[in-house]
Amino acid sequence: MFGGINPSKMQGMMKKMGISQEDLNAKRVIFELGDKNLVIENPSVIKIKMQGQESYQVTGEVTEEEAEIFLEEDLRLVIEKTNKSEEEARAALEESDGDIAEAIIKLKE
Repeated sequence: MFGGINPSKMQGMMKKMGISQEDLNAKRVIFELGDKNLVIENPSVIKIKMQGQESYQVTGEVTEEEAEIFLEEDLRLVIEKTNKSEEEARAALEESDGDIAEAIIKLKE
């Protein structure tokens, strides 16, 4: 972290200041940003607690994915209510901007 300082001494100083950190065994981190998702596979994640606040430091290789406008549960519901294929249900949800009721109505017409 800081050059020339023994890591165990650094941990001791941080503990005295009320700062603790913990490595988290995360497999994937996703930041949902509305129009896209930032995905970090096999990340290094550190949880830092300081003065009653928790913050997270995430490092790794980032890729972007287009954000789904509906949840997987929405897709399953449309399939269940219409007896249509996953492809048909997905297309109807995309066409209706994720509106479940509208997608079901379109598929039943």
